[in-house]
Amino acid sequence: MKKTELSSRSNREPLYGVNPVLEALRGNRKIEEIVVAEGAHQDRLRAARYADADELLESVAARIGTGTEPLVVVLDGVEDPRNLGAILRTAECAGVQGVFMGERRAVGLTETVAKAAAGAVEYVPVARVTNLTRLIERLKERNVWVVGTAADAPLAYTEWDWTRSSAVVLGGEGSGLHRLVRERCDVLVRIPVSGRIESLNVSVAAGVVLYEAQRQRTMAK
Repeated sequence: MKKTELSSRSNREPLYGVNPVLEALRGNRKIEEIVVAEGAHQDRLRAARYADADELLESVAARIGTGTEPLVVVLDGVEDPRNLGAILRTAECAGVQGVFMGERRAVGLTETVAKAAAGAVEYVPVARVTNLTRLIERLKERNVWVVGTAADAPLAYTEWDWTRSSAVVLGGEGSGLHRLVRERCDVLVRIPVSGRIESLNVSVAAGVVLYEAQRQRTMAK
């Protein structure tokens, strides 16, 4: 197999289930193949593509100063497909412009992710990058504030001005943000907890933070 073929195929993921397929069709996604399994009532959609990271970055930067400041999500090592699916679903509902995630130590757009996202993968651009710290620097160069989430952060998530152009950085299950990623963030915020467990599930944390951002942006209009 030629290298170009490998590169092309690596940018595609199969989608399974009725809802993801229907959303792909509604979203005008480029489709190469639809397979219907007789008797099992399972549809399969091939060639749902990742967004190009450079193009997504530039589309985010183009929104700065337009009155609708960009809000994006950066995922650092999320490995559970159900968590990723839930994050994508929440991101779509909260009006996020795109999701960036690392290629290593992270789940991709699998069948389970597509099902958990309930079709959101067709509306939220998802891009993979090889180097998250470099991505963060590129976001900063484009005047996007990079806001990491950490249980020990001095600032509560409600204290940040989410009407600014912002990228929410969420760490993986258990490990949280990797050291270099954490150090590159402009600011760290925490979600206060009152119980004995020190932090929330990453998909729940994403929902809490993203809807605070949406609340502030709605109030500012």
